[in-house]
Amino acid sequence: MPLRLLTHLLALLLVILPAAAIAQDADAAAEAAVAQIVDPYDRLTPRASVTALLTALGEGDYNRAAQYFSVPLETDQQRARAATLAERLRTLLDSGGKLQPFGSLSNDPTGRTDDGLALEEERVGELNIGPETVPIILSLSTTEEGSTAPVWRISPDTVTQLATREVARVAAEAEPTEDRVMLAGAPVRDWALLIGAALVLFVGLYLIARLLLALAKRTIADPQTSLFYRALNAALPPVSLLVAGGIFYVWAEELPASIVARQLLLRYTGVVALIALVWFGLRLVNAVSDLTIVRMQRHERRQVISVVSLMRRVVKIILLAFVFIAVLDTFGIDVTTGVAALGIGGIALALGAQKTVENLVGSVTVIVDKPAQVGDFVKVGSVVGTVEDVGIRSTRIRTNDRTIVTIPNGDLSSQQIENYSVRERFLFNPVIGIEYGLPAAKVREAVQIVARTLEEHEKVAENPRARLKDFGASSLDIEVFSYIDVPDFAESLIHREELLLTILERFEEAGIGIAFPTRTIVFGNDLPVAKSGTGGDAADPANDG
Repeated sequence: MPLRLLTHLLALLLVILPAAAIAQDADAAAEAAVAQIVDPYDRLTPRASVTALLTALGEGDYNRAAQYFSVPLETDQQRARAATLAERLRTLLDSGGKLQPFGSLSNDPTGRTDDGLALEEERVGELNIGPETVPIILSLSTTEEGSTAPVWRISPDTVTQLATREVARVAAEAEPTEDRVMLAGAPVRDWALLIGAALVLFVGLYLIARLLLALAKRTIADPQTSLFYRALNAALPPVSLLVAGGIFYVWAEELPASIVARQLLLRYTGVVALIALVWFGLRLVNAVSDLTIVRMQRHERRQVISVVSLMRRVVKIILLAFVFIAVLDTFGIDVTTGVAALGIGGIALALGAQKTVENLVGSVTVIVDKPAQVGDFVKVGSVVGTVEDVGIRSTRIRTNDRTIVTIPNGDLSSQQIENYSVRERFLFNPVIGIEYGLPAAKVREAVQIVARTLEEHEKVAENPRARLKDFGASSLDIEVFSYIDVPDFAESLIHREELLLTILERFEEAGIGIAFPTRTIVFGNDLPVAKSGTGGDAADPANDG
């Protein structure tokens, strides 16, 4: 009853909380609808503006790229000048210029407020003009090209510096003279250079990690129980990938390659770094949990094994959820927009997944209450077997027929569970039948033989009893009530066998036989003769009419 009540309360919370989230999202959506922002060139945030500018530069559409400069574009001459500036910016970026990685760019319409710049300015990169460095600054300003709100464009100061003769000379010298084969907005040579450098780093560091791991395995006496080796085994492969990503991240910015190729690969390098970090977390969780389980098995603390298995799954789910959200953010997907959908999904979950919530609460009950642990031999309802796993939703039991029975934890926590593994001793309670026809003295001797056998055995607990219980249908029954003082079932069977064989041997020495089912049949001719009251001849039962 308490479990069902707790389930209903959790279901109610799943309804109330998403409903509150939906109401909050509705208010936010109403406010956004009042001040809806439209910009045909996607310049509403620094991240979106830089991404769209790179797309235009990669496609060679310098007229479109001109829309991202804070210059007037009213006449053909002004538009041509802005397109020239865009082409010059592309050349300078390809020849060693830098842009901040996608994940570092602000995705807020107001930009960053902690960068030391004016509120309407945002630094997004830099250009190398000889010995000098020219910052690339975006500024927030209004336009006349269909936008209903301020947009982020390259600031007038940066435009002025790009228009100087010195910058024009440097860009002209950096302009490639030969025709280049282009792929996805960047020369094929640049793609090959960057991808080749990444592969060399990743493969080289991974091989070094495997070599270090092999050396550690040879030097450590027992790698399977060594926390250092397990941590090293978990850390080296993903850490090598993470280090390779960090080196490539720094190295790629210094390579004279296309800014389009560099930014795209650096963007995916961030994804690889996230995956490597979560990969390291998953391997570390496995290593620590496996080592803990091995040690708990040695100390026979089976309940801790169940808790460790459950916690391992919970931590893995959290890590995977983290990397999923981070990857979505890296690709520019705003995960906050899914809150309303999650709220609606929460209502559906509350209405349709009550059983799942009950199983989750049941799993907590099973772990906290400890009715059965991994490795216990139990009886749940009609199912008899060994507990193999206590999971988040269900518990698996291996039966004596070697089949697996899966019981939802909600049902398991509400059933009667008989745990055979927690017994500290085993009942020895046979009924020994001896033959009818033995003298009373022999019967007393038989009882004494059984009692003495129990008392002399070292594994029989104190105060055993052996008493003549009944005149049975075919035997004189001696009941034994005692305990074999061992916790292991297989060992108890050995001592049980020893006791029974010892009793049998001593009965044979004393001439006392073990009874077996018998029946005496009396035929009519063997009945005693009945005499008449007048003293005549005895009646013949066979001729009785």
